[in-house]
Order: sequence, then C-alpha cells, then structure tokens
Amino acid sequence: MSEPIQPWPLVSKGHEGHPVPTLQYLLRARGHTVAVDGIFGPQTESAVRAFQTAKHLGVDGIVGPQTWNALIIGVSEGSTGDAVRGVQEEFQFRNLSGDPSLGLAIDGIFGPKTDAAVRGFQKALGIAVDGIVGPVTWRALISGMLSG
Repeated sequence: MSEPIQPWPLVSKGHEGHPVPTLQYLLRARGHTVAVDGIFGPQTESAVRAFQTAKHLGVDGIVGPQTWNALIIGVSEGSTGDAVRGVQEEFQFRNLSGDPSLGLAIDGIFGPKTDAAVRGFQKALGIAVDGIVGPVTWRALISGMLSG
C-alpha cells in the first residue's frame, strides 16, 4: 500500500461540501428522507440521530467512525440505488475538470464505468483490486484520499 488509508472524517451540523452529499446518499439508502444538497443542516442531523438510535450507537448527531461503519453499504457491479450514487458522488468530487459531464454520472447504476473507476482507485491506493466498494474502499473515498 502506498500510504495508509486515512481515518473516517468527523462530520456534523454546519459542515458543507465533501463528504456531506455522500453521507446524505447513504442516509437515503438506509431509508431516511433527506435532500442531497451538501449541507449538514437540521434535516440531516435529525436523520443521523434517528439512524444512530436505530443502530444502538451513541446518539450525538456527529458522524464519526462508528456511524460511518454502520452507514456504509457494500456495492459492486450490478448494484443500484442511493449507495451507488454515494460512490459516484465521490468520483464526481475527484473530477478536477470542473465539468460534471466529464466525470462519472451520478445515476445510481453500478455499471462498467463505475466499476472501472473503483478498480482504478483501488489500484492507485495499492489495496485489493476487486471492484467491490467495501469498508476499506468506502473509508478511502469518504476520507478524501486521491482527491487532489
């Protein structure tokens, strides 16, 4: 591995931008109704607290390692839905062109382009290249690794 995988970020009310949209997609994938607007406001905090309560975690409205680990959903080629949108959001965050049409589409379909992006990311990090977004790949994505 070229460098150790960074720790999960702490995200809480007032945060804006990365990785808040991914958090919001993961909350939606877990059945919580939140807008994906990149702003950790009252609606997102309420959903985080409800999720923490349901999972018997410490209820503080702060998304740290335990909450991230409970939130993530393993996805791979053929998966669909908001968890896939979260992965795609991470690659759009890394799209330095400034043109969203040049990045990976956020369509919720884990097809060949998403698979290629995941495998390329895994290879660049020196972790197992399996095309599966599991705990290590999720943590690397959400922590902002290789985001330039």
